[in-house]
Amino acid sequence: MTDQAAPEPIFVDLHDNSKPAEIESLCMKCHEMGTTRMLFTKIPHFKEIIIMAFECSHCGFRNNELQSAGAFNEKGQTVSCRVAGKEDLDRQLVKSDFASVKFEELDLEIPPSRRRGLLTTIEGLIGNAIEDLAAGQPVRQHTDSDVYNKIEAIIQQLTAYQEGKQDFTLTIDDASGNSYVENKCLPAQDPKLNIRWYARTPEQNEFLGLSSEQQQQPEASAAATGDDETPEVLSFPANCSHCNAPSETNMHVMDIPHFKEVVIMATSCQQCGYKSNEVKAGGPISEQGKRITLKITDSEDLSRDILKSETCGLSIPEIDLELTPGTLGGRFTTVEGLLRQVHDELQERVPFMQGDSTTDESRRRWNEFLEKLSEVADGKRIPVTLILNDPLSNSYLQNLYAPDDDPEMTIESYDRDWETNEALGLNDIKLENYQQQEGEDRQPHQDEQESKKRRVD
Repeated sequence: MTDQAAPEPIFVDLHDNSKPAEIESLCMKCHEMGTTRMLFTKIPHFKEIIIMAFECSHCGFRNNELQSAGAFNEKGQTVSCRVAGKEDLDRQLVKSDFASVKFEELDLEIPPSRRRGLLTTIEGLIGNAIEDLAAGQPVRQHTDSDVYNKIEAIIQQLTAYQEGKQDFTLTIDDASGNSYVENKCLPAQDPKLNIRWYARTPEQNEFLGLSSEQQQQPEASAAATGDDETPEVLSFPANCSHCNAPSETNMHVMDIPHFKEVVIMATSCQQCGYKSNEVKAGGPISEQGKRITLKITDSEDLSRDILKSETCGLSIPEIDLELTPGTLGGRFTTVEGLLRQVHDELQERVPFMQGDSTTDESRRRWNEFLEKLSEVADGKRIPVTLILNDPLSNSYLQNLYAPDDDPEMTIESYDRDWETNEALGLNDIKLENYQQQEGEDRQPHQDEQESKKRRVD
C-alpha cells in the first residue's frame, strides 16, 4: 500500500461577496462530483447569512440551504404573520435549521428537523410543504386510503393558500432566534406581524448545543479554586441588541451599605458603539412596599446615590413630574444623573411635540416643563420634593447621616393590595402546600373581594 499525500485544505473567503465561492463536492444521488456555490450576504434590517446551492452536472440534482453567519440570540423567537393576498405571499422569509413552521388554521406543524435553513418567500415555503406531503401519496393511495384522503385534503388547503384564495396565519417558532419574516412597513411596525421573544428552556438549549455543563463551567472553576468570595466582575458572551455582533456583558454583585445586594450589568458593543446598563435587586421579595420622600434643599442632595428599580415610580409634585413604574428600567446613579436621564428621555421620545398638529400653547408648556426639570437637576429650582414609590422595596436613596436618621428623608413601609400583587405576578407564586387545589389557592383573593363588597354595601 503506497502512501498518499493528504488533500490540501480549501480556504474560502466568504466575506468577499462580489461573487459566489465554488467548491467541488460529492453528489449524494449519483456519487459523482458536483459543485457547491456559497454566497455570504446580509438581509436588510436582519443579519448576515450564508446561502449554499449544490448542482450536479451528471444527474441534474440540485439542492440549496441557508445558514446563519452570526451567533444564536440570547432568547428564542416566535414570529406570526397574517397572510392575506399576493403581497403577503411575496414576503421574504428566513427559516433557520432550528425553526418549526405552523399553519395555525390547519393545525399543521413542520418540525425543525424536516428541512434545513431556507431563504425563500411565504409562497415558496408553502410549495415546499406541498412537495413534502405529496412525496408519499402514491404509496398511501394503495396502502392506507384513509390517511391518503386526509393528507390530500391538507394539500388542497395549502394549494388554496399558495394561490391566495384564502387567508391564513403562519407562525415560525425558532429557539435560536435567527428566523425572519419581511416587514413591509419599515421603519414602522407591521400590523400583520407579531414578534414575541422568550427565554429558552433547558431542553431547547440542549437542542441548540448549548449544554448546561458549559453554563455551569464558571461556577465549577470557582469551586475548584476554593474561592467562596463574589468575583469582582464576571464577563460572559452576548450579542448586541442593535447590530447582533458578538459583545460582552459585564456583571458585578455590589453590596450597598444599609440596603441590600444588587446586580449591576453593563454591555458595550465594540462594533457599533452601543452601550446599555441595567440594575437588578438581589435577595428575596420584600413583604411590604416602600415609599421614600426626600426634601431636596441644597445642591448636596443632588449628589446622593440613588437606586431606582424597574418597579419603582418617581414623582416631583412641584413641577408636575410623575414617572410610572418601568420607565427608564433599573438605574444606579445620583439624583442629578437620574433627573438628567429623565430629561433626555422625555426630550427624545416624545416626537408628537415636534409635529405640525401640535399647538403653540402645548409646545410652550412642554418646553417650560423641560426647563423646570433642567433647573431642578442644576440645583437652581429648590426646594423640591422627590418621591420614590417601590412596591417591591428594591429602591434605595443614600442617607447622608447613616447610621442615624436623615432629617430630610422619610421612609414609609406599606402593605401591597391584591391588584398590585397581581400586576407584579406575586399572586401566582406558591412556596408551600403545592398539592392544594386551585380553589384553595385563590381563597385569600376571594375573601378580600367579599370583604370589599361588604364595605361597599
